[in-house]
Amino acid sequence: MSDNKDLEQLRQEIDSIDTQIHQLINQRAGCAERVAQTKLKEFADNGNADVSKVLFYRPEREAQVLQKVIDRNQGPLDGKTVARIFREIMSACLALEKPMEVAYFGPEGTFTQAATIKHFGQAVVSLPQPSIANVFDQVESGQCHYGVVPVENSTEGMVSHTLDNFMDSPLKICGEVELRIQLHLLANATASSDTITSICAHQQALAQARNWLENNWPGIELVAVASNAEAARMARDDSSIAAVAGDIAAEQYGLMKLASSIEDYANNTTRFLIIGQQDTPPSGSDKTSLIVEVSNKPGALLKLLEPFHTAGVSLTRIDTRPSRRDTWAYVFFIEFEGHQHDEKVSSILSDLSDHSRMLKILGSYPKAVL
Repeated sequence: MSDNKDLEQLRQEIDSIDTQIHQLINQRAGCAERVAQTKLKEFADNGNADVSKVLFYRPEREAQVLQKVIDRNQGPLDGKTVARIFREIMSACLALEKPMEVAYFGPEGTFTQAATIKHFGQAVVSLPQPSIANVFDQVESGQCHYGVVPVENSTEGMVSHTLDNFMDSPLKICGEVELRIQLHLLANATASSDTITSICAHQQALAQARNWLENNWPGIELVAVASNAEAARMARDDSSIAAVAGDIAAEQYGLMKLASSIEDYANNTTRFLIIGQQDTPPSGSDKTSLIVEVSNKPGALLKLLEPFHTAGVSLTRIDTRPSRRDTWAYVFFIEFEGHQHDEKVSSILSDLSDHSRMLKILGSYPKAVL
């Protein structure tokens, strides 16, 4: 009897806490609505008529809030677990200010959709696009507020289509999100090892699970398709096809898992970029990305990197792509820690501008928090 009484008291305490949490969430939502009204009034008072230009989403502000959640967390829940809860509260509150439409490299069920939800929360309106170029087009035209595109995988390297689209686009990078990639072998309920004759996935997913597939399904044809989600759709409709894809595709297309976590490397992670039309102010923990082209002569790369070394600024990524202006010439995609408005970074950019044929700042943005 004593145990039952203690349990009932604990349940009543939980109910009381839930009521307080509920009240505070609604209080926060009401505050978010007042923020929206204040922004709209300030915008109108400054003589602006086009309210579509009002900035409700502030990437640097959200990064700061989520980092504060992690820093002040004292358990027993993990800091990032609590931050993900706040992520959804912030997403719902932002939707009260103005629902955001975000284009992502689709179709539904891809890891890019999962990254979109991880970064913006469930309340965002996410719109799949058939190509990375289409994501850029939707944001450039103003049809969508932001876009999400993959930029690199920890085992397979850079996504060249994304880098190439930045060459001519006026869009800015305003955020990043990292997603742990877990790949599963999926099939419909009627499939088995006896019926499956081919395994389909995006070429990068096939590459990320190459060793596992060769060891466990030797002799089965591996077929590269447009996306993992397309492979999942094919597997749903055909018991001779298995797909390599993630949880979101399995759920979207109602597939069973023949095997889980088949990626060859346990820490397989893909990084995605958030693209928009505006520059992002400093958050206090930022990265900057740029494209730079130098003359094709001895020591050119050394001169390019020297200002970073002198200033003690850490490079996080450097890659090359063919230049579109000259044969056998290359441009460098460089990412480094710091914001373009930081005094140290500003000095580096000035130095690079003086010694390069072309310099294009793609954006400064908060480091991924979650």
